[in-house]
Amino acid sequence: MNRRTLLKAGGLLALAQIPGMSTLSALGALGNSLEPSERMPVLFIGHGNPMNAIEDNAYHKSWQAMGKTLPRPQAILSVSAHWLTTGTKVTAMSHPKTIHDFGGFPKKLFDQQYPAPGSPELAALTKELVTYSHIQSDDSWGLDHGTWSVLLPMYPAADIPVYQLSLDYDRPPAYHYEIGKQLNKLRDKGVLIIGSGNLVHNLREVDWSGGNKVYDWAREFDSKFTEWIEKGDHASILNYQKILGNTATMAHPSYDHLLPIFYVLGLQQKNEKVSFFNEQFDMASISMRSLIIGN
Repeated sequence: MNRRTLLKAGGLLALAQIPGMSTLSALGALGNSLEPSERMPVLFIGHGNPMNAIEDNAYHKSWQAMGKTLPRPQAILSVSAHWLTTGTKVTAMSHPKTIHDFGGFPKKLFDQQYPAPGSPELAALTKELVTYSHIQSDDSWGLDHGTWSVLLPMYPAADIPVYQLSLDYDRPPAYHYEIGKQLNKLRDKGVLIIGSGNLVHNLREVDWSGGNKVYDWAREFDSKFTEWIEKGDHASILNYQKILGNTATMAHPSYDHLLPIFYVLGLQQKNEKVSFFNEQFDMASISMRSLIIGN
């Protein structure tokens, strides 16, 4: 999003104050101000260890490469496993802070900042698009490590507006899936939507030995979800807890890291292809499997 577009978008609130100009009309003006864009792909990224943000490993390198090969977005909407709320919220500040929501890591990681601008205007547009649930504006969160640890390698200049959508943890998979479906128009406005979590995430069972061990239940869950995604079997995915039982519980003792994928799959359109990358496990119980839809 260039300076001219940002200035146009910044006029949203002023437009809404013009006599005869409704908020809906102002939102329409914002949508028209975004430059024409080819339909953006959608990503689910297994972010794993926060150190992936700065370590020169395979995951970091894959994110760097993706930032160079994807169509350049005008804005980025991130659905991160690390923002859990009661109700669904969207960040609406102009300058989101970098949140270091972890402990026990080197100072170098805590020193990292991702000073990307936010987008109150796109937050307002997102609220307008989602009619399935009431979306609340938030001006206190920022960018947590589920977002910035991935974007730091992808877009190190931090010059693309970034905003986040929270996860209402008490809602079932279908709730998150339906909201994802209603975000689709953003893709045609140059917005790159990223779900950031992990397909398997059980920190209680992490193997610190550094070997190549993978638990059977972890591999089973990862394999079954991959099969369903490849087949476009979203009904089974939404009913995964009943179908996979204890395997599902072991793969996600808490399912915060799985919830972002329901938004991503809700965004998938008929006949859109899915490609996988980073199809490895880390520390036996974390799947780094990631996917891209529509590219």
